[in-house]
Amino acid sequence: MRFRIAKHFLAMTGTAAFVAAAATTFPNELVNFTADPRNPVFAGARAGHWDERIRERGWIMFEDGAFHLWYTGYRGSDDAKKYLGYATSPDGYTWTRHGDGPIYSDHWVEDMMVVRVGDTYFMFAEGERDQAHLLTSKDLVHWKRQGVLEIRKLNGDLIAPGPFGTPAVLHENGRWYLLYERNDEAVWLAESTDALHWRHVQDEPVLTPGPDDYDRGMIAVNQIVKYQGKYYIYYHGLTPNTKPELWTTSIAASDDLLHWDKYAGNPIITTNNSSAVLLRVGEDFLLYTMHPDVCVFHSSQASTAKANK
Repeated sequence: MRFRIAKHFLAMTGTAAFVAAAATTFPNELVNFTADPRNPVFAGARAGHWDERIRERGWIMFEDGAFHLWYTGYRGSDDAKKYLGYATSPDGYTWTRHGDGPIYSDHWVEDMMVVRVGDTYFMFAEGERDQAHLLTSKDLVHWKRQGVLEIRKLNGDLIAPGPFGTPAVLHENGRWYLLYERNDEAVWLAESTDALHWRHVQDEPVLTPGPDDYDRGMIAVNQIVKYQGKYYIYYHGLTPNTKPELWTTSIAASDDLLHWDKYAGNPIITTNNSSAVLLRVGEDFLLYTMHPDVCVFHSSQASTAKANK
């Protein structure tokens, strides 16, 4: 796949790439959302609990008729150790925490996402010092750490030391694809056969901030979605010179995971709600944002009756 993508990259440079980007369309159900009046639907616990505060990015999965939420909980200052929490819901609005403490506390876990392949759940998350790592589980609750992701450049050298995080992963046709950021300054693409050892598809970033203000400060991808034969990403961006900081939710599209066309209507969520995760439940499209609390936004295709229950 790396060589197919690289070949496509050469073919798409210059005017051809511009024409392809200009022709990109975005389905209404992926870009038009309305906030649920019950927001937020999940937040930090009351003072004194291990998860009195929560932090981006949590992850929501709908499976076997129930909603599953993994989230980062902590108590105290922003640099306090981050632990992995878990909650479930029958409807996506009312949540029950699992037990009285974190489900995993051996290592720092934040900014996570989960992919199921066969009977195994793969969790990609940030660890301490923003080092992305991998955990696996068979039952959604008990997790085993597999190690820090190893990412190499095209020439085989390891990427430079330093933070690398907000891992957004897609598993397709037996291969893994990773979009990750460094200091929220840009996003790179890598691929893998085992989910732990990665190599760049190209050494240049595939997504950068700006030029518009809504994502010009910082940028990071939250989720990769394959829909109607095209790839979409939901990502968050920082609007510079805003106090308090304004993080927005936006979308971009691609045919090859390398060339991303930002939606002209970005940001799709203009309030300070970011770290978005899209769920399709039946015919409904639900966009959950995880920062600063968990909120639900209903697509233009979602049932208004369900939203007003």
